[in-house]
Amino acid sequence: MIRWFLLFSLFCKSTQDANGQENGVSHCGPQNLTLTSSDLMILLTWEDEPSCSTLHDVLIYELVFLIEDKTVDNVEVAVTPEQIGSTHSWNWTSHLALECASHSVRLRSRYKNQTSPWKHEQTSPEIKTLQEGGVFPKDRVFEVGSTVTFCCVLPEGTLFNKMYLNRFESNTTQISNQTYAMTVRLKKAATPSCAIVNCELSDRNKRSPRACVYIGYPPGDRDLQCETRDLRSVECHWNLGRETHVGQKSKTIYHLLGRECVNAFKGECKMNVQVDAGERNWTLTAENQLGKVELTDWADLTKRVHMSPPEQLKASTVNARNITLEWVWTEPLYYNLSLICQVNINHSETNTITEKFGVGLHFVVLNDLIPHWTYDVKVRCRTTPHFWKWSSWSTGINFNTKGDVPDALDVWRQVTGNHVIILWKMPLDNQSHGHIKDYEVTWAKTADRKPNRTKVHNKDSAELSLDTSEEYIVTVTARNAYGSSSPSTVVIPSLNPDGTERVNTSQIIGSNGSISLFWSASPTASCGYIVDWCRTLECSNVEWLKVAPGKTSASIFSKTFTAGVRYSFSVYACTQEAPVLLERKEGYVHEKSMEDNLFKLKFKQQGSDVVVSWDQINLRKQSAFIRGYVLYCEANNKIINNVSTDNTDATSLKVENLSIGSYKFRLKAKTTDGECGTTEIAATLDSQTDTTVSSVVICLVTVFVVLSLITVVCYRHWACIKQKVYPPIPKPVLTEKWFTSQGENHFLRVDQHHSEGDTVNVSELHCNSVALENGYISQENMSFCFFTNSKGLLQPATENIHPTTTHFHPLQMSHLSQRHHVLHSRVCFVIRHTT
Repeated sequence: MIRWFLLFSLFCKSTQDANGQENGVSHCGPQNLTLTSSDLMILLTWEDEPSCSTLHDVLIYELVFLIEDKTVDNVEVAVTPEQIGSTHSWNWTSHLALECASHSVRLRSRYKNQTSPWKHEQTSPEIKTLQEGGVFPKDRVFEVGSTVTFCCVLPEGTLFNKMYLNRFESNTTQISNQTYAMTVRLKKAATPSCAIVNCELSDRNKRSPRACVYIGYPPGDRDLQCETRDLRSVECHWNLGRETHVGQKSKTIYHLLGRECVNAFKGECKMNVQVDAGERNWTLTAENQLGKVELTDWADLTKRVHMSPPEQLKASTVNARNITLEWVWTEPLYYNLSLICQVNINHSETNTITEKFGVGLHFVVLNDLIPHWTYDVKVRCRTTPHFWKWSSWSTGINFNTKGDVPDALDVWRQVTGNHVIILWKMPLDNQSHGHIKDYEVTWAKTADRKPNRTKVHNKDSAELSLDTSEEYIVTVTARNAYGSSSPSTVVIPSLNPDGTERVNTSQIIGSNGSISLFWSASPTASCGYIVDWCRTLECSNVEWLKVAPGKTSASIFSKTFTAGVRYSFSVYACTQEAPVLLERKEGYVHEKSMEDNLFKLKFKQQGSDVVVSWDQINLRKQSAFIRGYVLYCEANNKIINNVSTDNTDATSLKVENLSIGSYKFRLKAKTTDGECGTTEIAATLDSQTDTTVSSVVICLVTVFVVLSLITVVCYRHWACIKQKVYPPIPKPVLTEKWFTSQGENHFLRVDQHHSEGDTVNVSELHCNSVALENGYISQENMSFCFFTNSKGLLQPATENIHPTTTHFHPLQMSHLSQRHHVLHSRVCFVIRHTT
């Protein structure tokens, strides 16, 4: 009976299936259809009808998505026989916010050629939205580069004007009577906050709807690196990606090993874990609404110990040139680790780093320190042999070393004649090791070694007067509170009689504010070389530099170097005896163009040629080496000729074959910087005949003027000249009785001369003064001299006898003889009147 019932049932079903196939309608379809929505996403879920359980092949569900009853998407979902009977679902994201328009879904099944009837599910905007209006979507996060459609739902009773995003207007489309849409491509992130989507109404008196949206990026973190500081925790660091601009509501969330990290926005996360030897994965995830990134680091943390910095740093033992530096580890585990530590020693803007090794290293000894000096030190360490990272620097401390005697001085000498100036460089603070009280200079001849001593205070030189024909040994020491420095010695050799050292001098030019010197090696330079320099014209401030043995070059730089000033550089070989002068150079650190009107020009015409000459230029005015001269000849403001010479000693240049006329000659000195020192002189070339006539006329005029001046002067002062050269001689006044007066002594002496050629031996002709009384000569004590003329007559000597006592030299007597022609005799009368 049961068997017949089953056969009947199968027959009925097969008949029903045949009828269904004929109609093309499947009785297997969806049931319990539900539709949920959020923002732009619709979630559709459904189940299979019981009849679907008999199917043995793939069942297809067709989904149609509609907006405002217009199909916008079609989807097919395949369900295998194993999945029949379970709940099915499908997520669909609309390009338009669900608040903007009515969204609906149609669903049916298809099995082979049979389909089930459509089942319909719909979602629509809320009534409140349609009444108040608004812009959608709002408060959403979008990725830069995406395309988004925004819609504006107009409030009831309003009209649409336009839509724009951050003041940039775009094309809009009308979806319904109350809804408009705008599709834009988000090209850049919204900074510093959200972007504003505006929907402007025609009636500007009404408030326009708007929405705030975020435009940003998914997480971009990278380069995860994990380490440990105490072997009881892991600390991971990574590089943060660019700013996501997704807002606080959608900030990036970080997880390390599945546990959320706190304050991970700094790019670091720390967690307590068991740290064992061996490599393993350390995983970090970063996620926001736009995406998720996962970072991994494969590491053995026992080889990645990032130590904490040393603590409680102190200088426990302080000496003049060394100290002991100690510190403490706050992590006890560090005392068991093999460590390498760096000590940063800072003093006077100088940093020095020294390294020390040891297990659990917690102190070091610092050597070669400067006495009486202030230091700042700090320490950092790391594990070894596996290099990972240095710890941070410890907090620095400072200390002062104890004082000591000064360092040996850098000594040199300057020899000028028999004066020797001993020079030394004042010790720097790091060389004096305390306040310098004084300097002691001792010197002695090499032969006798009997030293002389002098002390100098607050000076860097001492002037000695030495015999330059002898060799001397000079030593200098500096003294502070701790004692005297080691002596520094310089030998003063015996020099030439003029007190100079002779050597050839060459020229040199500097560059970039310094002078580069090169010299030939000397076999006598056992202790190197010394280079000194000073101004060529005034070598009062000598500077020097000592060069190590084997080095034959030096770059000389000094703050005192001045452009356009010539300096002398001397290179000495340092020997165990006196320094030996090797080379001498003169040059400029930087040559300057010489000033104009430098020369004193003169010109001379030689026929049709002109010779322009000048004096040698004073070295003080030479701001560059003169390499020669060039002379330009101009006529009518055009250069018609030029001559030049490379002879630096030249003092003239000749321009030949010039025509009669006016010219301008311009002389320039040639230097490495070009021609300079321009000096001009104008000249006019005349005919040689005209020149001769002019010269004669000038000479005659000059002679005439001189003679005229002499005549005028002599005329104005003739009386004085006559008085000095030809004074008058008074004539004697004779009476008849002067030969017969009583009581009178008469003396007459006549010297007869037979010829003019006889010598008149007269040593002196003495005439007493004659007093005038009432126009007559007093007869008391009168003396007269007479000369006989050629006829033998007496003639008084009235010339050249002054009223006062007059003494005549023999030459004057001869002169008188010549004036009176031939004098054959001379008579002298002495008349003495007595009463």
